Amino acid sequence: MSSIQRRLSFGLLGVLLVVGLIVAQGSLWLADLGLRRYLEGSLRYDTESLLAAMVRGPQGIQLDEQRLMASYQRPFSGHYFRIDFDSQSWRSRSLWDHELPAPGQTGLQKALGDGPDGQLLLVYRADYRRFGQPIRITVARDYSPALNSLRGFQWLMLGVGGGALLLILFLQRLIVRRALLPLERTRQQIEQLEEGQRTVLDSSVPLELEPLVRQINHLLTHTEETLKRSRNALGNLGHALKTPLAVLLSLAERDELKAHPELHESLRQQLAFIEQRLGRELGRARLAGEPLPGAYFNCDEELPGLFETLAMIHNRGLQLDWQAPSGLRLPYDREDLLELLGNLLDNACKWARRRVRLSIEVDEGGYRLLVDDDGPGVNAEQREEILCRGTRLDEQVAGHGLGLGIVRDIVESWRGRLLLQDSPLGGLQVRVELPRDLSRSRRAGQ
Repeated sequence: MSSIQRRLSFGLLGVLLVVGLIVAQGSLWLADLGLRRYLEGSLRYDTESLLAAMVRGPQGIQLDEQRLMASYQRPFSGHYFRIDFDSQSWRSRSLWDHELPAPGQTGLQKALGDGPDGQLLLVYRADYRRFGQPIRITVARDYSPALNSLRGFQWLMLGVGGGALLLILFLQRLIVRRALLPLERTRQQIEQLEEGQRTVLDSSVPLELEPLVRQINHLLTHTEETLKRSRNALGNLGHALKTPLAVLLSLAERDELKAHPELHESLRQQLAFIEQRLGRELGRARLAGEPLPGAYFNCDEELPGLFETLAMIHNRGLQLDWQAPSGLRLPYDREDLLELLGNLLDNACKWARRRVRLSIEVDEGGYRLLVDDDGPGVNAEQREEILCRGTRLDEQVAGHGLGLGIVRDIVESWRGRLLLQDSPLGGLQVRVELPRDLSRSRRAGQ
């Protein structure tokens, strides 16, 4: 889809070209019309001067050449006349051997006539009576210089118009860009929402954007409230079920059931499965909506506290360290990312001998979270089985009930990847790859 600015520029360009051509052609037409009307008066004066130059002589009517303009005597001067009366015809010497045709009607002729030396003539005819005889006087003037001037004026107009058009397009581009700045600021604020740097959009926007911003803020508030209510309801449900489940587990250990070993073992296994599944689904419940606006993960603020908690839980001399770019903020839900890292690090601490390390790397493609330990690791066959869809690590390998299923659900909801590899420390490396643009990756997966 083309940009608004480009569409406006093309639209303005088309309008200006059409209007410019109409104005240019209209200006040239008016200039030509005004010049012809001006020359018509001059040519009428020339006919009257020629009429006055006709006098009676010894041989009848004669033309007094002393009263004629000098330009009528010079060949191809651009000033010509022809006088017709009493079956006689006089021509100016400036015509040389060229014949000036007599127009069929009086007044200024619309069409230009052909003149000597390739000239274009503006022709005017007037009829008079002199000494009792009808006289027809035709005068002409070279219009080529005027046409050349008009063409020069036309090119000047085109040059000035082209320059004005470029200037208008440049100014229009600046104006449109300035007018779209609030929209760009709103886009940046939405990006900040995604990265967790703000919770609502600024309401100080132009009137055209105010309904959109108000609706987005309302949607954000509604989504946050709905998600909070959903999570609170699921949490209440989990707590409400824990007590009856604990009672059932206690009843399953009564001596009456031990008299039936098969029934006792089946009941105990099913209750354990319900307890395990209940905990897992309550963890997955927090993935039921988009991350709350503003709930980003600040590595410098969150990781020190997480590692202090792990050190207190696994108080056996483990070396726990982490590294991440200074000031890094991950655009993901804080609680989800804490649970993801908590599960992976807790699992690494349980299996590590001396050292656990978390590394967070950033590149153009996104983020990499690497959890390494120096424990016994997991062989390649088990890794493939663990990562098969529908297979849980805590259901396949004893002692690994550490929420890897929840971790994988979180990673998949973010369109990421979960990989198990050999660690440089000698144990297992859990590699989590997350996209940089969370919203774009979600749209691509829909």
